Amino acid sequence: MAEEVNGIINVYKEAGFTSHDVVAKLRGILHQKKIGHTGTLDPAATGVLPVCCGKATKVCELLTDKEKSYRAVCKLGVITDTQDTTGTVLQTKDISGVTQDELSDTIQSFVGDIMQIPPMYSAIKVGGRKLYELAREGKEIERKPRPVTIYAIDIKDIDLENGSFTMDVTCSKGTYIRTLCHDIGQALSCGAVMTSLVRSRVGEFRLKDAKSLGELQELADQGRLQEAVIPVEEMFH
Repeated sequence: MAEEVNGIINVYKEAGFTSHDVVAKLRGILHQKKIGHTGTLDPAATGVLPVCCGKATKVCELLTDKEKSYRAVCKLGVITDTQDTTGTVLQTKDISGVTQDELSDTIQSFVGDIMQIPPMYSAIKVGGRKLYELAREGKEIERKPRPVTIYAIDIKDIDLENGSFTMDVTCSKGTYIRTLCHDIGQALSCGAVMTSLVRSRVGEFRLKDAKSLGELQELADQGRLQEAVIPVEEMFH
């Protein structure tokens, strides 16, 4: 019987997996039940997903509070029901009037403390049911705006010919990046959707150090899994 793993693993979540899938697969790799993740990533998104194992599950909540960094690619002129490209297109709009300066200024205007209305396609619970379950039934529920903080936005690329832009965002917990894209589009009166998302950092956990499930399986097979486990003490020293 392998000994229980206690600590945090910086998992690279691949596209197509839900955060729940990652936990389920890790249970198989580690042969233990006590595993929890620290904040959901949409199935289409990739990147850093710290996973708490064994005794470390007690600190999951503390890790969820850490600031996070993302790289998002967005497309102007489209509005969907999910605020990303996985949803149904509700509207398309002409973006020929949008200038580079206007786009840059609008993006930067979202830096600071802002209010966000969580998307219907989210895991937030209302009356004991997840919003996305209600959304799939065609129901729209009024959501209260929530305060979030955008610490910085670094615009990496603007390609108005293709109507797209890429930005690096550092933000507080509870921030929906696809809602940020959507809101930037609304501010420009042309709409916008998120086309891809990579979470590059959660607190101290960085993308360059994250291990895919395949790599973790390989380490487990070689009896070297402990190399990927960060003791809780190291996180809160």
